[in-house]
Amino acid sequence: MSKTAQEHKKQALRKLRFGIFICSTSRYQTFKAGKKVKDESGELMSQLIAQAGHQLVFHTLLPDDQKLIQSALTKALDSGNVDVIVFSGGTGISPKDVTIEAVKPSMEKTLPGFGELFRWLSYEKIGSASILTRAYAGIAKGKVIFCIPGSPNAVKLCFEKLILPEAPHILKHSRE
Repeated sequence: MSKTAQEHKKQALRKLRFGIFICSTSRYQTFKAGKKVKDESGELMSQLIAQAGHQLVFHTLLPDDQKLIQSALTKALDSGNVDVIVFSGGTGISPKDVTIEAVKPSMEKTLPGFGELFRWLSYEKIGSASILTRAYAGIAKGKVIFCIPGSPNAVKLCFEKLILPEAPHILKHSRE
């Protein structure tokens, strides 16, 4: 790591406030029916955030609905109590995968390297199927936004290798 990057990371916030959106129509319908929802990825993110010394502000379940995702993002962006917003799920290529389409219009700047690096790291683990993800990141209103796949393995990889190490650094620059 360059000396400049090391210096920037030293100046970054130490405790970030995270908001998590799980985008899954099937889980959302289960929840709305009053049944217990199995949310391995959401639980894993919550654990990783806490272990890193950060705060989880909210953990919300959404269906794969572009307008509902956009509305949730708008509320999170207008909130003064969140620094990092993570959307998990809906980043694939099926017609129901609309997370990227919902989030993209709100981005002020994108971080193409996030998706590129995630796919490269994924390739080392799962091979050529890694091209099926449209993992995406950027900033808006001084907040960092990540759109990641919904599988626990992808969540673990994204959080351990990319999000937790770099979110404070990204946030620092987004607020300069």
